[in-house]
Parts: sequence; C-alpha cells; structure tokens
Amino acid sequence: MSQLVRVQNFNLSSDGYGAGEGQSLERPFGHADPSALFAWCGPTAHWPTRTEPGGTYGLDDYFTRDYRNNIGAEIMGRNKFGPQRGPWENYDWQGWWGDEPPFRTPVFVLTHYPRPSITLGDTTFHFLDASPKEALKKAFDAADGADVRIGGGVSVIRDFLEAGLIDQMHIAVAPVELGGGERLWTSPDELTDRFHLERVPSPSGVTHHLFWRR
Repeated sequence: MSQLVRVQNFNLSSDGYGAGEGQSLERPFGHADPSALFAWCGPTAHWPTRTEPGGTYGLDDYFTRDYRNNIGAEIMGRNKFGPQRGPWENYDWQGWWGDEPPFRTPVFVLTHYPRPSITLGDTTFHFLDASPKEALKKAFDAADGADVRIGGGVSVIRDFLEAGLIDQMHIAVAPVELGGGERLWTSPDELTDRFHLERVPSPSGVTHHLFWRR
C-alpha cells in the first residue's frame, strides 16, 4: 500500500485565508481570531489538544478523530513552529507547542536557517532547508510506511500543491471573513482541475471540503 501525502483539519476563513496579518508571539494567527476559525473542532471529543474529558461526537468529531490516523510524520513551515524570522537569535525558545506537542511523530520544519533537532515529549522537530520533494523523501523515510501530513501554513500547502505532491486534503471552511493575510484560494473550485471536491456542511456552521486526486 502506497504512502499518501495528506492535508488534514486545516482551517480557512470563508474568503480563503488560513491566518491573518501581523503574526506575533502573542497572536499566532495575526489579526484573525483563532476561536472563530477553530470553533468547530475545539469542542469535539477527539481534538488533539483536548485536556478535559467529554466533548461532542458526530461529523466534526469524525474529522478530528481522523487527525492521527496512519500519520507517521508531518511537514510544516517555520511560521507554524513560531513567529521568528531570519537567523535564530538563540536555541532556547522551542516553539509554540509546549512540552507535549500534539503531533507525536517526527516533524520536519522547513526553514532557510536549520538548527539542531528538538525532542519534546513524543515529538521530534527536525529543521530542514529543502525543497518540497526533498523534504517529503525524508518524511516518508521517517514515517515507516505510514502517511505524511502537510501541516501548513498556507505557503507550505501552496508549495506542495504547485509541486503536485498532495494526494488528499481536508479543509474546514469557517463562516467568518478575514479580508487579508495568508490566502490559500479565492475559490476551492480553483483546484478541481487536479482534484475531485466534495463539500460537506456541518451543523456547527463549518463546511468540510474534501479533495482527492483525479
């Protein structure tokens, strides 16, 4: 069985933005309100960062439950690891994700400024200056036969789409407009030359967009 490259549980606004303008340490999504983008998934029983028992079941929980299913490695951009730009000032700061990040796999962070790997709990971050194809080869090797998740942000997903390396995507579109920031699309129909697309509305107000290769 071949390994797949998947985007999963990636959140967009209704006008196609995955993050707002002005990202900072205090505001990882810039001017965007993350509670609006993530309102559908935070209450679910299987959201990866849930720390309390309980939570909702149903359609939204189906997607959060699938987040770790057969994922052996993740690739993310530096902006998803943290807000710093340019050369690392020091190696003391270890990202936004705390002592036990939710990934629990090898994670390959794409950056023009590599640094030593970091292990936090069950997650090890590796820092690569590599093309999408080169990074994917390393991630496949580390995934031990499982799939690789492209975790974002938007620019990383665009790069992998342009390279023709993504097999499946789940994009959750929230009923909120941002008006600016990091934009994945103007319309999801832009991708239907390469992917089948099915839209699945949820009672929570989000619409799940499912893409798979033609």
